[in-house]
Amino acid sequence: MKNIGIFYHPSFSRKSYMTIGNRLKDFPEALEDLLKKPNVRLFESPRASEELILKVHPSEMLRLVARDGFCSTAYESVGSVVAGMEALAKGEIDRAFCFIGAGGHHAGYRQFWGACCFNDVVIALTHVREISPWRRFAIVDTDAHHGDGTRQLIQDDPEVFHLCFCGADHRSADGTKIDVEVYRLGWQDNVNAQYVDKVRRHLPLIPPFKPDLLIWYYGFDTHADDYGSLGLTEEAYFEICDLMLAASTECGIPLQVVLGGGSLPHLAFNTIPEIIRRLAEG
Repeated sequence: MKNIGIFYHPSFSRKSYMTIGNRLKDFPEALEDLLKKPNVRLFESPRASEELILKVHPSEMLRLVARDGFCSTAYESVGSVVAGMEALAKGEIDRAFCFIGAGGHHAGYRQFWGACCFNDVVIALTHVREISPWRRFAIVDTDAHHGDGTRQLIQDDPEVFHLCFCGADHRSADGTKIDVEVYRLGWQDNVNAQYVDKVRRHLPLIPPFKPDLLIWYYGFDTHADDYGSLGLTEEAYFEICDLMLAASTECGIPLQVVLGGGSLPHLAFNTIPEIIRRLAEG
């Protein structure tokens, strides 16, 4: 049985609109049954310090983020991902699900867009490298849009494997930065099966990289009903979750799930508890 940490802050259910709507309005109540499991624990996300954020972003980003209404939960969102990754690195938990109120993967060195403010994952791995022996990280991004901010920040880091399912095919010379084109699947038949198959065929690239941690950047904005629609349904996310669990098990490493894009409350309610259940039971 794996120990699961859920990282959440109350502000995420008041300000986690992510483009439209209050997508987390049903949380944390929707986790009530899961929290009865002896191996599942809820942690309140701390507020990240400016000192920590400035290890990745310049000081001008603090001022820019302060002026953006979409970024009202930016510090707690970074804190969620940092706290989850730190707990994994210290061996306190085996898997983590990190809620966020403001996204991260569109935040580059000194720019951001798309309701992303600070790059939560890159800040977290920068911190964990300082407090643990972990050096190598694999990030799999299945959000609807390219993780351009993350890519910019780790472009020249050979110890970060970045696999992004987005709008173009690309592979870096060293094979550690890969984009997989999935946009054209949005108007084809059997989109779930085709998308999941692309994920399945690329995950075998991860074990040879020998990462210390596997990070799944999970966005449900790819759903047929949401703003980044690729025509997917809920079942695709559960299949991808099982693939991520299998990959982390094969590598013998922890799995961290970071919530990405998506705006509709019913999709959050229908997918997040089930993904956490699979983390706890898989």
